[in-house]
Amino acid sequence: MRLTVMAVGRLKAGPERILVERYLERSAPLARTLGFGTVDVVELPESRAKRAAERKAEEAAAIVARCDNGIVLAFDETGASMPSPVFAERCASWRDKGVDSINFVIGGADGLDARVHARADGLMAFGAATLPHQLVRILVAEQIYRAMTILTGHPYHRV
Repeated sequence: MRLTVMAVGRLKAGPERILVERYLERSAPLARTLGFGTVDVVELPESRAKRAAERKAEEAAAIVARCDNGIVLAFDETGASMPSPVFAERCASWRDKGVDSINFVIGGADGLDARVHARADGLMAFGAATLPHQLVRILVAEQIYRAMTILTGHPYHRV
């Protein structure tokens, strides 16, 4: 099963990129033992349109075009909070159902367009606060790693 973190915008060299890479590198050996692939990161360009609605629409077109027939889990402030064990179990359930891929989608500075919401199989939020997409990418990478540790019984996740 392919796992892809699909994000609008680029992470520049620095602590944010280092943290994302660290969590994804840690998750790779666990993911392989669980029947997941390594996690790919796809960075989509930010729209240069003048209005937010136009930017969101352009970015949505790029996101939807890159999502195959797999699962789309979009991270958005309007989404539901999901405890880590539930997140892990949901990923395992999709794997067990034979889903080819999970796309973890992170929007740009203006958020996600309704087209992405409509395509998404789920919307998830890291609380009610609006967070910068760079931090969301770190949190998504960490949750993927945490899910792998939960599913393997690794002691990283403590209840």
